[in-house]
Amino acid sequence: MSAKKAKKQKISRKERKEKKDAERELRPIRPPMRGWIGRGRGQSVYVQQADEWRGTTVQVCGMWPYAIGTGTPMVGVPLGRHIHTGATLCCDPISWFQRAKLISNPSTFVLGKPGLGKSTIVRRMATGLAGYGVMPLVLGDLKPDYVDLIEAMGGQIITLGRGRGYLNVLDPGEATEAAAQLREAGHEKEAMQVMADAHGRRQTMVSALLTILRAAPPTDREETIIDRSLKWLDEHHDGVPVLGDLLRVIQEGPEEVRAVALDRGSDERYKAITESLEASLIGLTGGGRLGETFSRQTTNPMRRDAPVVYDVSAIDDSEMDLQAATLLACWSAGFGTVNVANALADAGLEPRRHYFVVLDELWRALRAGRGMVDRVDALTRLNRQRGVGMAMISHTMSDLLALPTEEDRMKARGFVERSGMVICGGLPAAEMPQLTAAVPFSEAEQELLIGWQDPPAWDPSTGREAEPPGRGKFLVKVGGRPGIPVDVQLTSIEKSINDTNRLWHEQSRVGRRAARSAQEVDA
Repeated sequence: MSAKKAKKQKISRKERKEKKDAERELRPIRPPMRGWIGRGRGQSVYVQQADEWRGTTVQVCGMWPYAIGTGTPMVGVPLGRHIHTGATLCCDPISWFQRAKLISNPSTFVLGKPGLGKSTIVRRMATGLAGYGVMPLVLGDLKPDYVDLIEAMGGQIITLGRGRGYLNVLDPGEATEAAAQLREAGHEKEAMQVMADAHGRRQTMVSALLTILRAAPPTDREETIIDRSLKWLDEHHDGVPVLGDLLRVIQEGPEEVRAVALDRGSDERYKAITESLEASLIGLTGGGRLGETFSRQTTNPMRRDAPVVYDVSAIDDSEMDLQAATLLACWSAGFGTVNVANALADAGLEPRRHYFVVLDELWRALRAGRGMVDRVDALTRLNRQRGVGMAMISHTMSDLLALPTEEDRMKARGFVERSGMVICGGLPAAEMPQLTAAVPFSEAEQELLIGWQDPPAWDPSTGREAEPPGRGKFLVKVGGRPGIPVDVQLTSIEKSINDTNRLWHEQSRVGRRAARSAQEVDA
């Protein structure tokens, strides 16, 4: 190549470089993705998250034509949004059992420290299921947390307590009327089954009341005497008997009762055999620790065609025996009504109804006395066969395991193990070994639950506590599957119904006077 040609190429390259430099100077100056590099130049080490937009497949099909799942089930009552992805979670034990086939038992067990929203998430399920045609049954509301909800649904509110209402444990409820309907329709066998079920429930409730009163279950002979006395009342008593009538039968001692008591024809022997049972029944009918709540005719019979709540909030927390006995009586009456509805539906005399049964404050009944776990277990074990969904609520696993015998503790843990789903709110770290023994939780899930039970922060500017970090947050577990963390979000109407602090909204007159005096002093 000649020197002249090489010089010409060198000049052209120089011209092109100068031209590019000139064009670069004319361009707008923009920083790189992380800012200008260098000391004091503002480099960012944090990559900002890209904006995220959501839309239906109809709206964004041209931009993203692939249909994918949200990662959370969309069958059932909408509870809230997934804490990490923001996807909507729909969840309730009946829908996941009946429609989605995700669980094998239509029940849920809810655990969490007080004040974090256990009752709120169950109320949301009850509200949504009512829209699907499922009847909520709150068999014992101690706070009350569900009265306003059932009242808003147009349901039945049954108030119990000393001097406020009575629940006759010997009342067969709607079983007698249902048996008559079945006989008229030619279903004699089904009618006999309905009456036999009512008889068994009444005997179980009398034995449960004696267990709470004595802190020990009745003997086999005493249960046989109770059974035969109830049958004698059914055959000879006009109307609905009460506990006083049962006491009178045992005191008089008909031949059928004396035969099972094995009195050998001796009045003295019969009185000695029935003395303890007679004394306990006197305690149930004449006041005593359990009052007269169960010894009079039922003031407000339960209906089977509407949502129902038993309001037992008038019973003071110090009367734990009365609370436990009332809860058991409510559960027995509720499941008896469900059995009657199922019998009539099986015979084609009524439409099929499904119920969502709420058993709140489960630990109170379990601690009432020896043998109470068996009573609760008998009521809750056959919920799938009875066509009901169930929500059992307690604070911690320690509440279930704080029972005197190992046998009772194992049965109580079985309530959690048999549940189709377990929903956990904030729990202390000490609960994790007991919880993971019943349901497997990963370390990350355990840390999440422990973090949710932390106390709220203190806001110095307002002088008030912030909202607890775990309020409304729950982890839904189904077997060994990864848990679904959800933030329950309430509508404005639900917030007004779910407000359990209404009594604290208005400042007391003494408090206002004290605050006014303090302001005058400061002035």
